[in-house]
Amino acid sequence: MNIDHVFHALEPVFGDRVERDAALGELTTYRVGGRASIRVRAESASDLEVIGKLIAETRVQFAVLGRGSNLLVADQGFDGIVVTLGEGLASVTISETTVRVGGAAPLPVVARRTAAAGLTGFEWAVGVPGSIGGAVRMNAGGHGSDMAQSLVGVHVVDLATGDHGEMSAADLELGFRSSALGRTLVVTEAELALSIGDRAAAEAEISDIVRWRRENQPGGANAGSVFVNPRPDSAGRLVDEAGAKGLRHGSAEVSTKHANFIQVDDGGSANDVAALMTIVRAQVRERTGVDLHAETHFLGFSPEISNAAGARRVEDHN
Repeated sequence: MNIDHVFHALEPVFGDRVERDAALGELTTYRVGGRASIRVRAESASDLEVIGKLIAETRVQFAVLGRGSNLLVADQGFDGIVVTLGEGLASVTISETTVRVGGAAPLPVVARRTAAAGLTGFEWAVGVPGSIGGAVRMNAGGHGSDMAQSLVGVHVVDLATGDHGEMSAADLELGFRSSALGRTLVVTEAELALSIGDRAAAEAEISDIVRWRRENQPGGANAGSVFVNPRPDSAGRLVDEAGAKGLRHGSAEVSTKHANFIQVDDGGSANDVAALMTIVRAQVRERTGVDLHAETHFLGFSPEISNAAGARRVEDHN
C-alpha cells in the first residue's frame, strides 16, 4: 500500500488531524528541516492503536515526534508517517504524592504543577524542553536527578502492532540517558511518585534552575546538548579543548557560550547542522582520542551521514 492509500485510510478517522506533505522543522527546537509525507495527530491511546494497526498492515515507515527538542529533521524530509501527540495526551493529574501525566505533557509544565501542589522531586525538569514520553525514553535528567528517581511505570502503545500494555520502571531498565523502551512504543501515560515538600522551597529551586540555564546555556534555535557526556568527562569541555568552540559550517555554529550546543541561523539548513556535528566529532577524536556520540536523533538522513555524526536514526528503531 502506498502513501496515498495510507492517507485515504486515515482521513475518515482523523479528519483534519491528518495532513499530506506536512512541515516538520517548525515542530522541532532547531526549527529547520523538511517535510513528512503524512503527519497525523493522536489525541488518545485508542487513536494510537488505530494508527498502529494501519502501520502493521501496510509496513509503511513511521516516526513519533514529541516536542522535537532532541530531533534533527533532514532538509529532504521523511518519506513516511510522522505521529504527533495532541493535548488529549498531555493531562496532569495529582493525587497526594502520585502524579499521572500524559505522554505529551511538557516537562516544565509538570515541574511547575507539582511544585505548586507542594510536591518535591521533579523541580529539575523545568529546564528540559521535552515531553514526558521522550523523557522516559532517554531517561532525561539534570541538576542531579532524572526520570528514574520518580518513575513508577508507564502505559504504552506499540505502533508496530497496535497493541497496548503496561511497563514498570524496572521493565524499562533506565540507565544514563537510556532505556529499554523500543522506538515503536509510545508512552501515553506515566505515573510518578514524588514527596511532600514545601511549595515555596520547590518554586524557589525552579527559579534557580531557570536562572542558571539562562546564564549558562545559549538561546536561539538549538536542541540542547548535542553530544552525550562521556562520563565522567564533559562533552562541552572536550569540544572546547579540541578548538571547536565557535566553529561554523554554513548556517550552523558551535555556541561560543557552551561548546556542547549547536545553533542554526533563521532559515538555515539541517544538513549544515549534521555536517558540523561530523566535523566537531572528528576534531575531538583526533585531538583528544574520545569518540563522541550524539544525544540528538536524526530523521530522514542516510545511515552514512548519521553514523558520521555519531547519531541514531529514528527510523532504524521502527
